[in-house]
Amino acid sequence: MSQEGYDKLVAELKQLETVELPQVRDAIAEARDKGDLSENFEYHAAKREQGRLLGRIRFMQRVLENARVIDKSRLAGESIGLLSKVEMTNLNTNARMTYTITSPHEANLREGKISIKSPIAEALLGKKVGDEVEVRVPAGMLKLRIESVSL
Repeated sequence: MSQEGYDKLVAELKQLETVELPQVRDAIAEARDKGDLSENFEYHAAKREQGRLLGRIRFMQRVLENARVIDKSRLAGESIGLLSKVEMTNLNTNARMTYTITSPHEANLREGKISIKSPIAEALLGKKVGDEVEVRVPAGMLKLRIESVSL
């Protein structure tokens, strides 16, 4: 994963552990003080939220334990691989698009980051500028021409 993605996960984990989890614990304590827990909606909602947060925290801890930060300076920039920024043209519509190929945990389409496990990224891996690829996506077949590759 990229250093940026790793740092984002660390920051989110810290936010969950130091801010959100204590808030939920306070909400549980406050709801517990209101009396009968069997019909206390606030208590049950806070307990569900605590379970969700603890699950997310455990997941993020496992991801960070197994994560390896990739040094971009050691990557070859000619062919497409992890952390490559690829500009391509959809030959069916002549639309240009730019994506960065990232680990699944960093993928975010709004930021132009697609998972290395996505159909488009899998089709692009190892290709070079000028290559054309056909990709089967849920909407049908895409024909793409690679315009540029950078890191």
